[in-house]
Amino acid sequence: MPNYETMNNADLLKIAKTYGDPVYVYDSEKIIFQFNRLTNAFSDVKRLKLNYAAKALNNIAILKLMNSLGSGLDTVSIQEVQLGLLAGFKPQGIIFTPNGVSLEEIEEAAALGVRINIDNLSILEQFGSKHPKIPVCIRINPHVMAGGNSKISVGHIDSKFGISIHQIPHLLRIVELTKMNINGIHMHTGSDILDIDVFIYASEILFETAKNFKNLDFIDFGSGFKVPYKEGDIETNVEELGKKLSTRFNEFCTEYGRELTLAFEPGKFLVSEAGFFLAKVNVVKQTTSTVFAGIDSGFNHLIRPMFYGAIHRIINISNPDGRERYYSVVGYICETDTFANNHRINEISEGDILCFKNAGAYCYTMASNYNSRFRPPEVLWHKGKAHLIRERESFDDLVKNQVDVGELFAKKSEKAHMGVK
Repeated sequence: MPNYETMNNADLLKIAKTYGDPVYVYDSEKIIFQFNRLTNAFSDVKRLKLNYAAKALNNIAILKLMNSLGSGLDTVSIQEVQLGLLAGFKPQGIIFTPNGVSLEEIEEAAALGVRINIDNLSILEQFGSKHPKIPVCIRINPHVMAGGNSKISVGHIDSKFGISIHQIPHLLRIVELTKMNINGIHMHTGSDILDIDVFIYASEILFETAKNFKNLDFIDFGSGFKVPYKEGDIETNVEELGKKLSTRFNEFCTEYGRELTLAFEPGKFLVSEAGFFLAKVNVVKQTTSTVFAGIDSGFNHLIRPMFYGAIHRIINISNPDGRERYYSVVGYICETDTFANNHRINEISEGDILCFKNAGAYCYTMASNYNSRFRPPEVLWHKGKAHLIRERESFDDLVKNQVDVGELFAKKSEKAHMGVK
């Protein structure tokens, strides 16, 4: 597929100089290209709805971009629902797909008018008993093992997500007793799905489940499309998936007797390749067997390599034509925070800027203040210009919610000094 990156090394270096480092940068044109690519892949479906997964990258500017493209919004917390409303999404354009939350949080979302997706029998029965007139989507666990690794495979038999297909009789009993309105069926098998035949197989399970409900408006197939993370990496062929699934979906609509909406909730597919993380090299350290490039960041800013074993291609944009050498790129956190082991990178000097590719999804949103470090700024590259969309944190941000109770200890110290027991 075409690259469609609109920035070059000089642009990125200028952003690092202007806004400081480390810094996250997002290319809006790449996001738009990915959105259109997925839309075109399913052009044979009469009713298609893409609900962007806010958890991937939830900056208000990105949410507003998605809204301008006609996307809906997939949310997993009441706070993401509120962010979506703030960004201008209409309530009916937002679907709330949480896991393990309280009945009260689901009721709060329902009161805001967003669509509800429930993934366990207990909450389904409670919600249906209290609010039988509010339409509800049901998340099914198809018991299909899919995804890049165990942490992002969520449709297998031991997963905490979804209502087991073996519990369909119990589910139908709850629906019958509560007289609730089921308007959608949903599944999500995992992230980084490569084999589209596995996706098609899981879809057949969803179609069979859908036959149990007579008033559906949509079927949500989740997402999890794989994107390339390194040179020569393979990705989900969404064009081929679009042809196969569209044909089968249209057939099912004919069998069902009405046109349904085919829905997806892409996150990584839309924003991963649009993101770049820029960090400065603090030190180049040669040991007996390894050359370390230590950067002014750590897993407090980008945890995916440590948490998921994710591979991010790293480029030295300060010396792109230099002789390639092997480096282990590490952070400044006082624990082992290794971004890459023995990674081939153009020769690195202290002060160089390294660029991490595929830094758009599940990067900033998983950042923290560990070691009392500030979270970095975010910049949107749009129509050839850089726009600051989140400021770098400051020391005031670290302490603003802390409550100073130092007077408690001051009194104890004073008594001890006076010899009072």
